[in-house]
Amino acid sequence: MSESASQPLRHTSLRDQALEVIRQALVSGEIKPGEIYSAAALATRLGVSGSPVREAMLTLVNQGLMEPVRNRGYRVVPMSEHDLDEVYEMRLLLEVHGTLQAAGSMSKGDLARLESTVADMEAAAGQGDVVQVLEADRQFHLGLLAHCGNKRLVKTVETLRDQTRLYGLEYLAKHGTLTDIVHEHRDILTAIADGDLPRLESIIRAHLHHVRSDWADGD
Repeated sequence: MSESASQPLRHTSLRDQALEVIRQALVSGEIKPGEIYSAAALATRLGVSGSPVREAMLTLVNQGLMEPVRNRGYRVVPMSEHDLDEVYEMRLLLEVHGTLQAAGSMSKGDLARLESTVADMEAAAGQGDVVQVLEADRQFHLGLLAHCGNKRLVKTVETLRDQTRLYGLEYLAKHGTLTDIVHEHRDILTAIADGDLPRLESIIRAHLHHVRSDWADGD
């Protein structure tokens, strides 16, 4: 992993911190499909004992992102086109409904916070920083869905999104799709602010279709 990802962890929840570092390494491609990773080796690089790293890896196993390799460690679970289609279908069912539910309960302050996240996304896109764009995208959608009133829906969507962020990074970086993603988020905010739910539904469906096509191109 990168130098920043190898810094010792000093705060209280070492398992949560290890999980975040490993998840970002998955998204960035530092942890690659097909390769086996030892929890002990990762723990050494993070400057912690093996226990929190093993707990983090088991969390990723439970989320379907990684799988254990007996007596060797863990590896990223490969995803077929059929797997990606299943995730896309699930996200359509959950995110469209959740976003429409959330839109009706958001204040101006809530929208302002999402606006700030989009601004961060724009800055990262301008620098070609794919990982930071995707992190801001994740914060935007999960922050929006948090207002839908269904924590289980939000948690399920979070897992589905993390499963598919392993795909399409090279395509996003090379073909200018970062800017398109940012623009779609501004359209979402405008539809919510205007109270235009039919337009919001149309934008969310188009956004998810766009993301699925990026997975295919990137793969």
